[in-house]
Amino acid sequence: MGVYEELIARGLIAQVTNEEEIKKMVNEGKATFYIGFDPTADSLHVGHFMALCLMKRLQMAGNKPIALIGGGTGMIGDPSGRSDMRQMMTTETIEHNCDCFKKQMSRFIDFSEGKALMVNNAEWLMGLNYIEFLREVGPHFSVNRMLSAECYKQRMEKGLSFLEFNYMIMQSYDFYMLYQNYGCNMQFGGDDQWSNMLGGTELIRRKLGKDAHAMTITLLLNSEGKKMGKTQSGAVWLDPDKTTPFEFYQYWRNIGDADVLKCLRMLTFLPLEQIDEMDKWEGSQLNEAKEILAYELTALVHGEEEAGKAKEASRALFTSGSAANMPSFELADEDFTDGAIDILSLVHKSGLCGSRSDARRNVEQGGVSVDGEQVKDTKKTYAKEELSGDGIIIKRGKKNFMKVFVK
Repeated sequence: MGVYEELIARGLIAQVTNEEEIKKMVNEGKATFYIGFDPTADSLHVGHFMALCLMKRLQMAGNKPIALIGGGTGMIGDPSGRSDMRQMMTTETIEHNCDCFKKQMSRFIDFSEGKALMVNNAEWLMGLNYIEFLREVGPHFSVNRMLSAECYKQRMEKGLSFLEFNYMIMQSYDFYMLYQNYGCNMQFGGDDQWSNMLGGTELIRRKLGKDAHAMTITLLLNSEGKKMGKTQSGAVWLDPDKTTPFEFYQYWRNIGDADVLKCLRMLTFLPLEQIDEMDKWEGSQLNEAKEILAYELTALVHGEEEAGKAKEASRALFTSGSAANMPSFELADEDFTDGAIDILSLVHKSGLCGSRSDARRNVEQGGVSVDGEQVKDTKKTYAKEELSGDGIIIKRGKKNFMKVFVK
């Protein structure tokens, strides 16, 4: 099985242009491809996982990845999948976020000896002359076609700024510049990026002639992958200072039964034959599959040592209700009133519930326990002394734990 056929078997390919030529280039290791990452935060999250794993997979087959950091497009913001306009970031914030991305990507992609490139589109976007750019690129885009693009439809109902309307042109220009300057002949992106990517392919052909070879591929479920980055208590980051290896492991360990095999195929590097065997598993065996998924992905991001610790801590948590490496939350002096804090504040402040009303509902329904004992009294309080030292372990539902303490 060639690498392209494996991508299909793993459920990663949704749409392509020129499939036979793409298959040949990818299987022969002749693709120089790019995937873009806009630096909207100072860490990548699990929603970027599919793209990073794909880049690693293709590089292992001899192809050359280009990680395009959106230092320029980040100044505008991608309207795809958005119901409102992104918050504008300063140049300093964008530069800081770009530096953080570079460090994290190096765990997935080998940038040594020209095997991969990391490029910032600020290199060509920030110095553009507006009139020259309009004359060079503007004639090749139809406003009518742009307005019909899926990425704009939702925003058209609530209001689309002219700033964001330019995003498709900026992304298309990225592919054109990468083709010209770095020999990039292929682009990958999420299924919500299809219109933007077709724009880039079309721009290259219009500017350089029909003989210019520019290929486009979209990844199946990548927009769903972005949603993976959000959970009830916040985002799941690749930065261990934002999401600990244990929390990262627990996120994948607690994934739904219907998703575990899909994630094993798309995100891990386990042989397909091994994963196909797991397809026959059911009942308690699915928990073993989830452990395998959690270990493989935690090892990929944080290393095998941290993955092993997280696995042991997770098993200890489920068997004895305590674990040294479980996520923890430190209370401050101002969190206490007259030397005590109520259960609703504990559950809310620790991040186990998004609001006090949500915390109240969980407590009243019997979904909260402290050190193994169910708490149903919403007025229950804990003295500061009870939370000193090792603190207490709060459990919400079956799978959400937090050690809460005060120094």
